[in-house]
Amino acid sequence: MSSSHTNSVKVTIHPSQFPDVIQRQLIAALRNSCVPPKFLYDSVYQTQKWLNVHQVHSPSRIDSDVTRIYDSVFDVEFAQAKYSEVALIGLGCGGGQKDARCISKLKLATSLLHYVPCDVSQSMTLVARKEVGKKLNYNNVYPLVCDLSESDNLDQLLDDLLPFRHKRIFTFFGMIPNFEPDLIFPKLFRITRDDDKLFISANLVSGDNYQVGVESILSQYDNEETRDWLLSFLVGLGIPMHAGGLFFGIESAGGLLRIVADFRFIHSQVIHIDGEIITFESGQSLRLFYSYRHTEETLNKCLYNHGLKIVCCEISKSGEEGVFVVKRAV
Repeated sequence: MSSSHTNSVKVTIHPSQFPDVIQRQLIAALRNSCVPPKFLYDSVYQTQKWLNVHQVHSPSRIDSDVTRIYDSVFDVEFAQAKYSEVALIGLGCGGGQKDARCISKLKLATSLLHYVPCDVSQSMTLVARKEVGKKLNYNNVYPLVCDLSESDNLDQLLDDLLPFRHKRIFTFFGMIPNFEPDLIFPKLFRITRDDDKLFISANLVSGDNYQVGVESILSQYDNEETRDWLLSFLVGLGIPMHAGGLFFGIESAGGLLRIVADFRFIHSQVIHIDGEIITFESGQSLRLFYSYRHTEETLNKCLYNHGLKIVCCEISKSGEEGVFVVKRAV
């Protein structure tokens, strides 16, 4: 574990996000023709591109009823609560807007509140810190850069960051679609304790027909802003956009449907990373993105299969966004 200072901000960086580790993972991923989601948020430039996608297309920013369901769940959970000291841990904090809403409600339930914005992107943790800093003293915010998929000791790291008795509340908003279910749900089970609260959200599919429902929301992904964001990753590697085309589609994986985006090369490309040579041949595809879409039933089943259960939920009127309170089932 190391710490760095940016404009007097202390940022804790987990070894999973050390530069040499990231470099090795990137090389392996490109050779495997599948880019892990974290590389799409790696730079300040990419972070800004993603924030633009979020601003234009995220249900939480364009559908007022989605804001309502977050507030409703927070109100139900915190209305009668009284805590002496609370730590809100935002796993995959993104821009921090939803965590900030949660903190606004939590402030009524506790006299002392701490916040850990945790993300693979240092830029994101600082954006979230600034957002929450409108409501909370910066001295009580502890940015943490960590790759949840590569970390098995996050519990210990959190104990080191927050060495005092406190109620732990986790948020995991908008993250479930971008993780393989058999990877992320066991992680969430291990991180949470019996008395912790875990708030999660998921992009859902409305209607009775799963396939038709996923097809109907493809345009939320196949659009100018999302293309610009995804292609910025390739540009950062030195791959020109005219080297190929970006194609969106739907595929089945483990009984679930997910939207995918592949870059198909029409010209051979050679890139150099840390002395390594990686070649893409004409006709080869590079998986840049995937996003699982759940129904309430598929989400509940995935959680239960990994020792977790939904204890409270709110679904937007559109049926395309759900907020869930989750606890250990055993």
